[in-house]
Amino acid sequence: MPTLFQYAPEIVTTFPNVVGGVIYVPAVSNGPTPSDLLDQYLEEQRAVIARIGDTPLSEVPALSAWRGAFRTFGVDPTGYRSAAESLLRRLTKKGDLPSINTLVDIGNLVSIRYALPVAVFDMRGVSGGTRVAFASGSESFMPLEAQQVEHPSPGEVVFVDDAGTASARRWCWRQSAASAARADTTRILITVEAHHDAGRADVDAALHDLNSLLDRYAPGNRKTAVVDASSPVFSAVD
Repeated sequence: MPTLFQYAPEIVTTFPNVVGGVIYVPAVSNGPTPSDLLDQYLEEQRAVIARIGDTPLSEVPALSAWRGAFRTFGVDPTGYRSAAESLLRRLTKKGDLPSINTLVDIGNLVSIRYALPVAVFDMRGVSGGTRVAFASGSESFMPLEAQQVEHPSPGEVVFVDDAGTASARRWCWRQSAASAARADTTRILITVEAHHDAGRADVDAALHDLNSLLDRYAPGNRKTAVVDASSPVFSAVD
C-alpha cells in the first residue's frame, strides 16, 4: 500500500510524545459552508471564548506543548505561532473567525474546540506521500500570500512530499498555497496533532468529531488512523 503520511524517524526520536490523527478522503466535494454548519461554527466560537476567559493562551496545555516543540527545533513560538494558537489568538482578540468553505470551517471548528492544529490538505499537488521531517533547506514552499518560492530553514520541521515540495512550514505554522482546500478540491488529507500529556485522548476525540462533521457535510469513503512513535506510517489505497 502507498504511504500517504509518516513521521520521519528523526521526528519521533526528537518528539517521542507526538500523536497525529490522519483522515484520508480520496473523493470529496467542497463548497460554501451550509447555514447549519455555520451556526455550529459560530456557536463553537462563542463557547471557546467563554471557556478560555482570561486564561493566557500560553497556559493552555495543548498550546504550551506546541510552544515547546517549536523551541526544540529552534523557532520562537511567539514569533511563529502554531496554527491552533493563531486561530485562538484571533478569536479571543477579534471575537470571531471568518467562514472560508465547508472543509476549512470543519477543520477550524475542531481546531478551536481542542486547541490542536487541524490541517486540511488538497492532495492534487502532492507527489507520492507526505513526511513530517527536518528540512534540509532545499525544499520548495509557495506561501499563500506571496508569488515567490521560499526555502525552509535547515532544521525546521516541514511537511514535504517525495518531490521535495513542502506543504507546511514550521510544522503547523502555515500551509502552502497549493495545499489549501478550495472550492474544486476533490481529494484531501486531514491531520490533527498533539504533544501534550492528554494528546492521544484529545486526538481521538478530534478525529471522532471530524468524521462526524464529514459524514454530514462532506460524505464519502475515507480511512482514519493514528500515527505516533510506535506506529509512524499511514498507508491507504484509493
